[in-house]
Amino acid sequence: MLLFRRLLAATAIVFLLVFVGSFSDNGAQAAQVTATISLKDQRMKVTVNGWKRYSWKVSTARRGYRTPQGSFRPTRMYERYYSKKYHHSPMPYSVFFYHGFAIHGTNAVRHLGSPASHGCVRLHPDNARKLFELVKKYGKANTQIIVTR
Repeated sequence: MLLFRRLLAATAIVFLLVFVGSFSDNGAQAAQVTATISLKDQRMKVTVNGWKRYSWKVSTARRGYRTPQGSFRPTRMYERYYSKKYHHSPMPYSVFFYHGFAIHGTNAVRHLGSPASHGCVRLHPDNARKLFELVKKYGKANTQIIVTR
């Protein structure tokens, strides 16, 4: 009977460690969120733990501007944000990933699918909200933003 109790206690401890370990320090669930932006296709594909969740049209930098390429982690997030550089333009559900560059919602949805921004990655506001919520849920440390040619 004593052996059974010890085995049961050990199993409970292992379960608790696995359960608690599946959450990061800030309470966000540990999972890998990847947002891959193709400048060529003007499209963002979002995966969670390797499983495709979304594919959305985006607008990246138009001629004369650039969207930085590479692999990034989100640095800061704002549900409501207004550009300090471009006429106080609304940038809902902003996920900043490199200096002043962010993924955010736009009112110019008719331009999605073609280059139109000053360098940010624009999304339909509904899609920007979905991405924002994923990053918030799983954590900035568990999110990767990849911008490819």
